[in-house]
Amino acid sequence: MPRPPRFQPEASCTHSRRPSHLWLMVWASLRRTAVILCLLLPGTSLSPTRRQAKIPLETVKLWADTFGRDLYDTATKYSGSLLLQKKYKEVEPSLRIQEVDGLELVRKFSEDMETMLHRKVEAIKNLVEAAEEADLKHEFNESLVFDYYNSVLINERDANGNYMELGAEFVLESNAHFSNLLVNTSLSSVQLPTNVYNKDPDILNGVYMSEALNPIFVENFRRDPTLTWQYFGSSTGFFRIYPGIKWTPDENGVITFDCRTRGWYVQAATSPKDIVIVVDTSGSMKGLRMTIAKHTVSTILDTLGENDFVNIIAYNDYIHYIEPCFKGTLVQADQDNRKHFKQLVDKLMVKGVGVVDQALREAFQILKQFQETRQGSLCNQAIMLVTDGAVEDYEPVFEKYNWPDRKVRVFTYLIGREVTFADRMRWIACNNKGYYTQISTLADTQENVMEYLHVLSRPMVINHDHDITWTEAYMDSKLFTSQAQSLTLLTTVAMPVFSKKNETRSHGILLGVAGSDVALRQLMKLVPRYKLGVHGYAFLNTNNGYILSHPDLRPLYSEGKKLKPKPNYNSVDLSEVEWEDQAEVLRTAMINRETGSLSMDVKVPLDKGKRVLFLTNDYFFTDISDTPFSLGVVLSQGHGEYILLGNISVEEGLHDLLHPDLTLARDWTYCITDIDSDHRKLSQWEAVVRFLTGEDPNLECDEELVREVLFDAVVTAPMEAYWTALALNISEESERVADVAFLGTRAGLLRSSLFVGSEKLSDKKFLSPEEEASVFTMDHFPLWYRQATEQPAGSFVFNLRLAERPGSPGEPVVVTVSTAVAVTVDKKTAIAAGLQGSQSTAMCPGSQVLHL
Repeated sequence: MPRPPRFQPEASCTHSRRPSHLWLMVWASLRRTAVILCLLLPGTSLSPTRRQAKIPLETVKLWADTFGRDLYDTATKYSGSLLLQKKYKEVEPSLRIQEVDGLELVRKFSEDMETMLHRKVEAIKNLVEAAEEADLKHEFNESLVFDYYNSVLINERDANGNYMELGAEFVLESNAHFSNLLVNTSLSSVQLPTNVYNKDPDILNGVYMSEALNPIFVENFRRDPTLTWQYFGSSTGFFRIYPGIKWTPDENGVITFDCRTRGWYVQAATSPKDIVIVVDTSGSMKGLRMTIAKHTVSTILDTLGENDFVNIIAYNDYIHYIEPCFKGTLVQADQDNRKHFKQLVDKLMVKGVGVVDQALREAFQILKQFQETRQGSLCNQAIMLVTDGAVEDYEPVFEKYNWPDRKVRVFTYLIGREVTFADRMRWIACNNKGYYTQISTLADTQENVMEYLHVLSRPMVINHDHDITWTEAYMDSKLFTSQAQSLTLLTTVAMPVFSKKNETRSHGILLGVAGSDVALRQLMKLVPRYKLGVHGYAFLNTNNGYILSHPDLRPLYSEGKKLKPKPNYNSVDLSEVEWEDQAEVLRTAMINRETGSLSMDVKVPLDKGKRVLFLTNDYFFTDISDTPFSLGVVLSQGHGEYILLGNISVEEGLHDLLHPDLTLARDWTYCITDIDSDHRKLSQWEAVVRFLTGEDPNLECDEELVREVLFDAVVTAPMEAYWTALALNISEESERVADVAFLGTRAGLLRSSLFVGSEKLSDKKFLSPEEEASVFTMDHFPLWYRQATEQPAGSFVFNLRLAERPGSPGEPVVVTVSTAVAVTVDKKTAIAAGLQGSQSTAMCPGSQVLHL
């Protein structure tokens, strides 16, 4: 007997007969159809000598008509789509469809974000003022003895059971606001890298002075409970963090975290800069000297960020760019380029004689060209000379290119223990407004390289320019080492802290940098998902064109059971995710901080790229004032730009909201529950009920969204009774037709009804947080909802879900059927709800599994 026909499981199918909107999992109809196929096939005339069956066209048409009629009738019955359409028709006189003004929407969201970020800036300003005032009052004491809470030593005891020095008792409690870490919200703690002595006089005086920040940390957090980590990174190397936390060394017992190498510190401590690194690769640099030189160059690269520009020139008998493609220019010091430079530096070989004047001349010419053409950072310019000191014929170069204005600073790094050329290297630095240092061991590298930051910060310090710095998106996996590797995308706001003492003011002394983290997920919560429609979304990018937040930004990958950041996850350009913007019109406008809109035809991948939607999207964009960020909002044309509004009283809606089959989108913010500790234990549904009943007057809720939820609860309430009646009419002996029916609305409301016991569900992950594609999230509506809304009125969408079990990869598990309910008022159409269900596949007697 020939095998039944197969349909590709990757593709979704639609079947259209009459208007309705809902989702459902069907199988009895499939099984009945499979039986029909099995009965028909034996009667087909087959030639024993030919491999193909001769099936009459009328027979195939009969199969198709029977198959389609069976599917449609079963889907309509178990979904209840006609009933839901009828209920919306009954309340149509009270309905209103509002057109969304995209520009007004993006401006409103931008203002909300600006307000939130302004609160963070105010908190940092409070820390800066307190630190500078504390330093002004503090007199340096060389013999100061002072015990402080060392993050590594707190709560540690010696062999006799006594607390270790600098390790007194420090109360730590789990706190949900800080990722359930053990913290102390009354005090800060102090961390130092292993290579910094914890009792150095500079450290003790700095830590003692910064004790004044403790009450400021606490007060900032009281005023703005959305604040996360606040900290002060000292130029001497200590790091004071609030709330206080226990710091765990790595597996080698080493603390490598040094706040002075973090992006937020470097960017706040200096202005943007153009850097040319000139490294000596002559024969005299062989062995340990070259190893130290490579480490020095790599460390310099670590101090650069996205707002800086860089290139590296190696010289011996002749000069060569270590990356020939970058010859004669500077490139942005983003993560990709820094990593590439480091790889090339590791491959440098020594030979020949060093001729430094040619290399310096080339470096000055590059910097001059960038300055004259208004390229690069348009701020500081510097040359970093890394050599063992055997240099000649350099003075004429400075006379021609840098004197008398000395616009380019020259920093010299003398490699090795030899001091013969120290005076020469010092002269070069001092006569070009730079800094000289000698690096004789690998351990000396970081401390000595960091000195150039103090020099570049002097003009800013002397002028007391407290510039506010915002970083690119990053995951600080180095923070807290193994105890708390953050996989949340963050941006940091930071400001420099200066010495205000009269006797040192002219020297431009940088005390350190104060900063605070902002979780981008919290920022994006200010863009309510329900306002953007089924396919809409919002995104953030920087003035460099890099993505801060976007639904298509996937910064993590799985390695076994662990999630890890992808390489270069924070340097994804807007053009890489909005790839239809071929002319970069959108990218250019957002980088230039413009306000406007444009439309694009786009292809939207769904279901891990297995399916594609063809949409026309409207893009609205504007800048976020006082930040380097811009916000974009995307609305799909058609139903995506309309919102259905109903009018239901609390008394009418509350009863229907209390049904046990009803849930709300867990990631959406109906009420703010993540600030007050008494509210954190509440689900969004519980918070909404408390708000509506007046049980908790302190709850702050989105009243427009809550009204939509109430309206949806009332209109969809009859579905519970309808599905219950169907379930009661199903006997244990009767054919198993559907596992579950459910519906979702634009307000994130979800109703569901089981037709089988929960233990018999074919796909237990479906509609659970484990499977994000099937539920409402901050980034998207459910897959089944999105697919149904783009099909013609009256269409059902059929999908075959495949097993991902190790023993049966690709085996069909569930058939899903979905449809959408649309409402039209005054010639405007909005999507009111989507429905779906699920059911396991069945076997045709004497046949294989039937595939749709």
